Amino acid sequence: MTRKRSSGSQVVATVSRYLCLTLLLVFTLGPLVQTVVISFVSTLPRENVGRGAWTLLNYRHIFADPDLVASLGNSLIYVSLNVIVTLLVALPAAYALSRHSFVGDRHLLLLLLTFRITPPVVLSLPVFLLFAQLNLLNSPVGIALIHCLFNVPIAIWILSSFITAIPRAFDETAFLDGHSTAGFFVKFLMPAIAPGIGVTCFFCFIFSWVEVVFARILTSTGGKPITMAIQSLFGFTTDIGLVMAMTVLSLVPGVVLIFFVRNHVSRGFEIRA
Repeated sequence: MTRKRSSGSQVVATVSRYLCLTLLLVFTLGPLVQTVVISFVSTLPRENVGRGAWTLLNYRHIFADPDLVASLGNSLIYVSLNVIVTLLVALPAAYALSRHSFVGDRHLLLLLLTFRITPPVVLSLPVFLLFAQLNLLNSPVGIALIHCLFNVPIAIWILSSFITAIPRAFDETAFLDGHSTAGFFVKFLMPAIAPGIGVTCFFCFIFSWVEVVFARILTSTGGKPITMAIQSLFGFTTDIGLVMAMTVLSLVPGVVLIFFVRNHVSRGFEIRA
């Protein structure tokens, strides 16, 4: 009797587990599937294509519109610049904080993290005035630089923890072998903390790709990223199919990035855990 109750409880637990997993998948993947499906549907009547018909016109319209194509290029440019500049600044800073102790080093790291959680809208006016004087408005370079201000602190925090996990003898051995500081960084340190670099790139990309506050403020007439291009598609008569098609294209770079750094990201989270 006890065995029957135990087996019955196990069946209920297994069914409940799979039911919860199914509900989670529906909740998370449902909007994505709906977005992809609607992107292939004509939501406004067009010539030779009725409303509700399956079509590729939404994607054709995107690639035929210079502004929409330019927004994709602008986003890729400023996200790439942001990731590269952030790594160039954060890696040496993280190494210094990890390998050298000085008065207030922990407080400095905490101060950097505090700046990271500052609401972007607080800095919008001074940033706009400064970038206007530097002629960086309506340019992907301006957005990349301001994003670095928010990504560098979190990048330093992530990379410093990975570097701290590496023994100091690792550095000393490389320097005794005659390698320069630059050579040590490229040949030894970066491969050793590749999971940390993958996690850093992932967070930098996510923040820059979806950020809209500075994108709206710094690109009033030109250099608009994909987030602002999608917003511009909404109006009195909104072509939802076109919006969904643009949304699907905006997901492609993120999916590609996750595919290439997935192993580093998973290892990075495991190491940090």
